[in-house]
Parts: sequence; structure tokens; C-alpha cells
Amino acid sequence: MRLFLNPNQQAYLRGLASEFGASTSQVKDELSQLREAGLLTSQKDGRQTNYQANASHPLFPELQSMVKKSMGMVQIIESIVERLGNLRYAYLIDDYAQGKDTGLIDLLLVGDIDKFNLDDLVGKTERYVGRKIRTLVLSEKEFKEFDKTIKGRPKLLIWESKTTSK
Repeated sequence: MRLFLNPNQQAYLRGLASEFGASTSQVKDELSQLREAGLLTSQKDGRQTNYQANASHPLFPELQSMVKKSMGMVQIIESIVERLGNLRYAYLIDDYAQGKDTGLIDLLLVGDIDKFNLDDLVGKTERYVGRKIRTLVLSEKEFKEFDKTIKGRPKLLIWESKTTSK
């Protein structure tokens, strides 16, 4: 899930084994099978091998979609976008942006958002997906300033308004 949610992210064997509380041999077997199937790529970095999702694999879009659905992202974004006003961007930040299902979803919303409606939606969506959702709402101006402070933190764009100008 971690690698398919954010295809730009890399991970290495010992780090994954530690994160998942599994032996390195178990994780190595899984990584090898995924690499042999073409779903992961690997690259040597000194003595360490980094693994990354193969975004060019024909099944990648479907796998990424399944991961997002299993983490509840699709339901969250669809319910938010429909009822919140002028949402420009929605980002996952921190753990979920790395593909770690910790049970706490940090969601950064940019735009002119109806905060009363947001609180109602978050409560309902939390019950639906079985996870706690923590939101941060910023105007576009605030986001430009705040974006500099979270530059090194994991951040994954999960929705963008079609009318947003870049």
C-alpha cells in the first residue's frame, strides 16, 4: 500500500521490515515477487536496494485506485468536494502520504471551505471509513506561505479543482 499510494516514494528492505514488524526475509520474499511481476522497480544505492512502484506497469493505475479505496480516500474526497464550497486542492500529509495506514488521516484542504459543513462531513466520514480524520483548512494565500514550512514533510496531492490555474 505504501509504495502504490505514492509512486515517487522509495523504500528499502530493512526500513520496511522494521515498519511492518516483520522479518527481513519475509519482506524480501514479497518485494522479490512484486519486482519479478514488474510491479516494483529496484535500484542499488551503495549496499542498500531501494524499491519503488513501477508507475509504467499497465496494472499500476488499478492497483493505486484499489489502495486509495481501501484507505477510504475516494469516499473522503468525494463527500468533501460535493459539499464544501470552493475547494482548490486536497492533500494527504504525513503518514498517509507515505502510504502508512496509521488510523489517523491528516488532510490539508486549500480554498474557501464551509467549516461547519466540514465538521459534519468529517464526523460522518470517520464513522464510515473507521479512521480518525484531522483537517487543516487554508486559503490559497495561507497555503503558499505554509507550503514552505512543510516542504520536507510527505505531501500527496489527491484532488485538484479543474478550474485551478497553475
